[in-house]
Order: sequence, then structure tokens, then C-alpha cells
Amino acid sequence: MSRRRSVDEVNTSLPAALAKALPLLADPPEHPDAGSGYLDLLADPSAQGPDRNTGAIQALWASTLGARFYDNAQTIARRLTTIWQEPTQWLDLPEGGVALDVGSGPGNVTAALGRAVGPSGLALGVDVSVPMLTRAVRAQAGPTVGFIRADAQRLPLRDATVDAVVSVAMLQLIPDPAVALAEMVRVLRPGRRLAVMVPTAGPGARLLRFLPNAGAHAFGEDEIGDTLERLGLTGVRTKSIGAVQWARGRKP
Repeated sequence: MSRRRSVDEVNTSLPAALAKALPLLADPPEHPDAGSGYLDLLADPSAQGPDRNTGAIQALWASTLGARFYDNAQTIARRLTTIWQEPTQWLDLPEGGVALDVGSGPGNVTAALGRAVGPSGLALGVDVSVPMLTRAVRAQAGPTVGFIRADAQRLPLRDATVDAVVSVAMLQLIPDPAVALAEMVRVLRPGRRLAVMVPTAGPGARLLRFLPNAGAHAFGEDEIGDTLERLGLTGVRTKSIGAVQWARGRKP
């Protein structure tokens, strides 16, 4: 059996969106595990490495109860405010492009990205939580919307493979937010845009660093913007609304 034929047979066994995603992976699995509707790249715990996404907060979101709470909280937030719609509008996604939602949760934003890229495009959601991914697949997966179980600190995509990256209320839940941001910039194509939303404690974020680390992070007013500039993004802008902040930039 030829290598070409074996790849074709693997692709036909995957959901359409994941078959389209497979060539974008830096190290595509020989036997992709998508039996639950998402591509599981963390099925082998040893593949996660020593800095994998762990902690008390991460364990909560990985639980069924935590997933339900987060899902409901996001739904309520989207009904109460229009700020959740800003990234899709600002990212200026091209028809047929590839969009990435890091920390996709229940998949609402991923699905919005899928609508923005159109029927010939691809929107991928990445998350570590099995309950979250299960809910996202059930509610949002489709021919152009697929989900991958992977760590935001080690995004599985090749360099410069996506046309937009968005992350909503995820960075505060991982051990090293700067590493995750660097990964988002790495996979972004030149000239394309990134937008993230984080909770912010403003100047008070400095004080929170003296508290015991439970796995959550509160950002200072300039923290995300400064990090994006250090990573080489241009046109970096931040906008704070209440206790949340949007930050955005373009890869030169």
C-alpha cells in the first residue's frame, strides 16, 4: 500500500474538518484518534511533557461540573455584552482562510470563526478539557469546524499556517501565558491578526502574585500588550471593559 493511499484512507475516516486540519499539523499522528469527534493529541500522557497544563483551576475546568459552569458563564456573558463579538469582526478573516481558537471551551467562538471563513475555510478549536471538547463537538462541529485536544503551550500546528488566532478567557488558566502567546504568534501567518481576551486586575495584579498559586493568573493593565510587542507584533492595541481586557496585534 502506498503512503499516498494510506493518508487518503486516514483522511476519509476523519470528520471533514479534521481531515483538512491534518496537513497543518507539525507532527501528524500515524493513527489519528478522533473517535470522540475531536482529534486527541494528548491521549498519551507522556506526550505532554513536564510543563503540561496542570493546576487546581485546570483540574476544575477539566471536570464535568467545571465544564458545565464555564459553558453557562460564557453563554450568559455573550447575551449580556457585545464585546465577545469584537475579535471576529476585527480579525478580517479571508474567505477560505484558516482560523484558530485557543482554549475553545464550548466552541461558540470557534463556530463564529467558521462562519466568518465560509464553506471553503477551516476553523479549529484547541482545548485540553475532555468535557469541554465533548460539548463543543456535540454543539458546534461541522464540515468547516473541528476540534483538537492539545496544550496551548505546545500548539500542534506548523509555523505560519493560520490566518487568525483568537483566545477568549483562557490565558489566565495556564501555567505560562507568555509561552502560549508565543505559540499563537508562531502559527500565525505574516500580515495576519491575533486577538485575546483576559481578565485583568489592573495595578492590583502585582499584589496577587504574592498569593499562593492555584493555577489562575490575573493580568496587569499593560502585561498582555507588552508581551505581544516583545513577540514582534505591530499595531498592538488594548481595550479594557470592566474586569476584562482585549488585546490585539498584527504579525509583520
